[in-house]
Amino acid sequence: MSQTTITVTGMTCGHCAHAVTEELSAVPGVTDVAVDLNAGAASPVTITSDAPLDPAAVRAAVAEAGYSVAT
Repeated sequence: MSQTTITVTGMTCGHCAHAVTEELSAVPGVTDVAVDLNAGAASPVTITSDAPLDPAAVRAAVAEAGYSVAT
């Protein structure tokens, strides 16, 4: 198991968190996604996976949900 924590910007509500969770859950190998929503601020997102994830795939999934990963 591998855990990765990213920071997502732009989320303001539970629907936003759900959208990010749904897109990240679709990334191959992801087993769990936990969003700690800070409405209107950067929110930490912890991703649990079977193996280390490709950062580009994570960024693409977050972008697909309409948000971005803070650098």
